[in-house]
Amino acid sequence: MKKCFKFSLVAFLLALLMALTSCQDEEPFVETIDEEQTLSFDSTALELMKETVSNDGSYDNIVDGASCFDIQFPYKVVANGVELTIDSMDGLQVLEEILDDVEDFESTMDIVFPVTVTMADYTEVTISTKEDLQKTALECVEGGIDADIECIDVVYPATVFTYNPNFQQTASVLVEHDVELRRFFAGLEESDLVSFDFPITLKYKDSTEVIANTNTELSDILSQAKDACDEDDDNDYNDDDFTQEELDSVLVQCPWDLVKVQMQSTDQSEYYDTYALSFEEGGKVTSYGRNGYNTEGKWSTAIEDYRVVLKLDFEVAVEFNDTWKVYEIKEGKIKMFVEDNSMVLEKDCDYQPIVCDAEIIENRLSVCSWRMSDEKGEFFEDLLVEFAEKRLLVYDSKGKVVDEGSWTIEENMLTFSGLNRSLANYIGEWQVLECGEEDMKIKRNEEVVVLTKVCN
Repeated sequence: MKKCFKFSLVAFLLALLMALTSCQDEEPFVETIDEEQTLSFDSTALELMKETVSNDGSYDNIVDGASCFDIQFPYKVVANGVELTIDSMDGLQVLEEILDDVEDFESTMDIVFPVTVTMADYTEVTISTKEDLQKTALECVEGGIDADIECIDVVYPATVFTYNPNFQQTASVLVEHDVELRRFFAGLEESDLVSFDFPITLKYKDSTEVIANTNTELSDILSQAKDACDEDDDNDYNDDDFTQEELDSVLVQCPWDLVKVQMQSTDQSEYYDTYALSFEEGGKVTSYGRNGYNTEGKWSTAIEDYRVVLKLDFEVAVEFNDTWKVYEIKEGKIKMFVEDNSMVLEKDCDYQPIVCDAEIIENRLSVCSWRMSDEKGEFFEDLLVEFAEKRLLVYDSKGKVVDEGSWTIEENMLTFSGLNRSLANYIGEWQVLECGEEDMKIKRNEEVVVLTKVCN
């Protein structure tokens, strides 16, 4: 009887030992994924974490024009004919200063190949030609734009776990840097599950810290941080930092000459070389044009998409009407663009606008005769007009008087009266838009008449 009992006890203990041993071989996990503990390969929170720890390639857009990678120091460029070695962030600043010495439309820069670039996942690629660089920018993300989140950072160290589809832990990794975490993510298989050792501390650009205790909290924090600041990922490298208040202050200091104007990618600077804009506090802006032409409009500034913009609104000078993205306000210049249009304004505190007042208009009209035409240089008849002692004499091409009347001028308003033949339809008030010595432009409602001086 004792032998039987002893045998049963030994069998029981042996079975118990085998059961305990088998339990130690595999850690038990629940058979369903707990979203607050584990993340699948394509989960939102995991994707946001990948973007947060990706390599930021936007700081050297002045060189490569792409934010999804950066060029490793050192390398060489030729800017405006000057060969420069870029071996640090200071070198990029020197490069910008060289390019700023020449107006934007005339600056040139070429990279000396080959160069090595670091991609978003910290892999390195050797680039041998300009064409290869452009192709790489288009391949990593369309247009070279990156998807990294730069407004917030992970506070290290941090621990991350991986599990297989059977919910067994396969790895525990302590990471000390973005590079390590991003490469860890790159090595994951689609079937892997990931879990972070919460709590995780994250820090915003202003050094404010926030703690995530669950995957949901982590996802919410990173989603909000994605659009929380200006990451400067656009390829316009020259958008120097300044505030809306600084722009407001600079605009009203002095009038501004239009030294560079590009409309629809066409350089029109020569046409606007006599134009100036004068901004006043309270939102009034005056556009001074050729031969005393001026018109008033409204201006305002705002913050849109983390960028300071200047809004112009004219009833007449409509070519300026737009929301201009301002990217530089230093050294007496304001640079702005919108799509294919761009302008460079230069401060001119000594600017004296030509004003079409009554005295100037009268003195100039009283000299010689004036041929009438429309803005295309055409008119219903070839007519010459004399403005002599407030009398209005109209001659045809043979020198015959075909109409006569009188005229008066008050401020910049020219009034025709007494006409009853060829120019009977032109009786009334005409605003003088331009009062040049050789040509003038007058307007009534939507009709514009050009007067060109003829002295023989």
